[in-house]
Amino acid sequence: MTLTIQRRGNANGGRLKRVGHLLQEENAFCLTYGDGVSDIDISALIAFHRAHGQLATVTAVTPPGRFGALERSGQRVAAFTEKPDGDGGTINGGFFVLHPAVLDRIEGDATLWEQAPLKGLARDGALMAYDHHGFWQPMDTLRDRDQLQAMWDGGCAPWKLW
Repeated sequence: MTLTIQRRGNANGGRLKRVGHLLQEENAFCLTYGDGVSDIDISALIAFHRAHGQLATVTAVTPPGRFGALERSGQRVAAFTEKPDGDGGTINGGFFVLHPAVLDRIEGDATLWEQAPLKGLARDGALMAYDHHGFWQPMDTLRDRDQLQAMWDGGCAPWKLW
C-alpha cells in the first residue's frame, strides 16, 4: 500500500496515524509527501528496506543546485560554476518504506512526522537511508512547477518511466 501525506502544514503525522488501522496487516507500506518528482526505482527501495530489517527507510537525495557557485582565493574569484549540484549533503527525498510499528511513535493529531517520529527512529538506529542518485526535484514553489512543466512539455521528463 502507498500513502501520500502533505508535508507542509500541521499534523501530517496525525493524518498518517488515523489511517493506521488500514496498515496493520501489512509488513511494510510506502509513504510519500507527494511534492517531489523522481525516477526512484520503488522496487529497489522496497527490496533495500526488506533486506536491512529496520522499521523505516527514507530515500536520501542530493538536492539540485539553485545558484551559481564562486570558488575564491581571498577576494579574487578563481572559478565560477553555474548551478552545481548541492553541497554534497543528502536530504530527505520524501519517499519512505515503513513498518506499521512506526505508527506507535506518533502521539496524535498534532504530531509532525519529521519531528519526534523520524528523529526518534534515527536516534534508535531504526531509520535507514536508501541513496538515490537519479533524478529528484522538489515541487515546492511556482518556479519549481514551471521548471518541471517545461521539462515535460519539452519531452525531457526523466521521471516519466512509462
